[in-house]
Parts: sequence; structure tokens; C-alpha cells
Amino acid sequence: MSITGIDIERVTDWLDRNIDGVAGPYTFDLITGGRSNLTYRVTDAGGTTVVLRRPPTGNVLASAHDMVREHTIISAVGSTAVPVPETLGVCTDENVNGAPFYVMSLVEGVVLDSAEAAADMSIDQRREAGEHLIDVLADLHAVDVDEVGLGDLAKRTGYVERQVRRWTMQWEKSKTRELASIDEVGRRLAADLPEQAGVSIAHGDYRFGNCLVDTNAARVTGVLDWELCTLGDPLADVGYLGVYWSDPGEEQARPNDPTGIVGFPTYAELLERYSLRTGRDLSNIGYYVAFSSWRLAVISEGVYARFLNGAMGNQEIDDETLSAFKTGTERLAEDALAALSRPR
Repeated sequence: MSITGIDIERVTDWLDRNIDGVAGPYTFDLITGGRSNLTYRVTDAGGTTVVLRRPPTGNVLASAHDMVREHTIISAVGSTAVPVPETLGVCTDENVNGAPFYVMSLVEGVVLDSAEAAADMSIDQRREAGEHLIDVLADLHAVDVDEVGLGDLAKRTGYVERQVRRWTMQWEKSKTRELASIDEVGRRLAADLPEQAGVSIAHGDYRFGNCLVDTNAARVTGVLDWELCTLGDPLADVGYLGVYWSDPGEEQARPNDPTGIVGFPTYAELLERYSLRTGRDLSNIGYYVAFSSWRLAVISEGVYARFLNGAMGNQEIDDETLSAFKTGTERLAEDALAALSRPR
């Protein structure tokens, strides 16, 4: 039996020698895969389960899928009030599995990545889950980066400026057509750079879809997917959450988010709660929402371009999904423009 991304014999030997409390043989079940890092549920001979995470297979940029860095971040954050899996070990020897990987504890919970996923929650549970989501983000942004050993993770200042420059260049490299909205947003973001609101651990992809939630207790039990984490402006995370968040009764902004159904707080309520907890001024949050929407638009175009150019190897994609990347770029760019135009 073979499992994509797992050398069963060598990984079994490594797990036996390096992870306490488990013993082979193991079963490996892919939890998430595709164009991002691959995550496996690993169950040992006695039924004990851990989680293994490795880069995607194929020709990928190592810097974008740095397992050792991700392991370091989760280990550091695990010493704080932010709920994350416990890291159990990291393998840097590529002879074992073709790429570095790390192992962490299994955290129980539901990924609320659709309205359907939250359908069985009560109205009160949805509100409490939304409030806890923003509370966890506030706790993350309160972490002293030096105290947890992440002071050298990245540059501390100029985060938004570097990001705007980076994604402007990325658009020029990956665009398949001209989009005036992308160009206009990029110009306006560069011309009105905000003063950075302190230095925090910035998750980079913080939303319900990257968290595990105990739906009965309405609590976030684990924050996942730290591959985009860096040091930066905490308001970038808050603005990014606004790209995904839909107020109750609104059309869902993103199909992989549960908000928009009755019970979840409004985005304005999240902002108020975050501001009260952190003391940060959110009067310019529209800038950060626009920046995040624009960045996602460029990313969407990049995926679209790679598929058009056959650079995604043997990963198949249907016409409807391909078209969704194209139209998604356009919609996200228009949303970014609208966010910039809202009065402060």
C-alpha cells in the first residue's frame, strides 16, 4: 500500500524512534491536501492518533512551505493562551520522506468552512464562537514576540509597505489580462501607507476555515495553518478577517466561510470587541480590508495563470473551478476598491 507524500517504511521507523507514546504499524489518512501543505491523521497500532504535516509534493518553493519554521512558530505560540496543537517532533532529514515534516497532537473540533458546517449550532453558539474567534486573535496579537523566542522571525517594521510592493510585482508577473481595479487599488494603497500599529505575530490567514471549533462549547480549540505567519501589523489580520466575514443576512463573501447566517456577530461588532480588548484604533480598518482583498485577488490570479500555463503539473481542474479563480480575482479587486472608498 502506498500513500501520496508518505514513505511508509521510513516514516514508521522515524515515528517509532522519535515520538513518545506511539508505536507502529501506522495508518496514514490525508486530511487536507492540494496546493497547500499536506496534513495526515496518523493512527498507531494501539489507536493513538497524531497529526503529520509536510509540504506539497512536486516542484514547490521550499521557502513557502518551511516545515521547520512552522514547527518553531507553533511551538512558541503553544506557550501562550492561544490554542494550538502541541508539537511533538520535527524531522529535517529529507532522506526519511523526501521533505521535512513535523508531528503534532490531534485537536478535536470542527472546521467551520461553510454555512452548512455551522447549521447545527444554535444562534447563541454561533455568536459565542464568533466572539471567541476575535478574542483569540486579540490574544495572539498581545503575545510578546521576544518573550516567546520569535523576535527574529522577520523584520518588525514596514510590513504593509513591503507587502504592497511585493504583491504589486507579483501582479505584473502573473496577470493574464489588464484589470484597472487592481492597478488603482495598488496605487492607492502605496500612496496612503498607514503607520504600523505595533509589532505582533501576524497569522496571515486567520479565519474560521483555519481553526478548529468545539461547536457545543462555541470555543476555538486550535488555530491551524501557520505557513504565512510573520511579524507585522496586527491590523492586517483584522482586515483579512473582514474579507471573509459576512454580516447575518448578507450574501456570503466567500463560500468557504460560515458567516452570513443568523447568529454570528456582525463585523462591526467584532471590531468593537477587538478594539476594547486591545486598545487599538480601528478607524482606518477599511485600508486593511482593501489590502487583504487586493492581495487575495493577486493570489487568485496567480493560481489561474499557473493552471492556464500548465504549471500545476498533473493537478486537474474543471472549467467551473478555473473560471471561479478568474472571476474571483475580479470580484476581490472590486471589493478592495469599495473598501477603500468607504468613509472612515
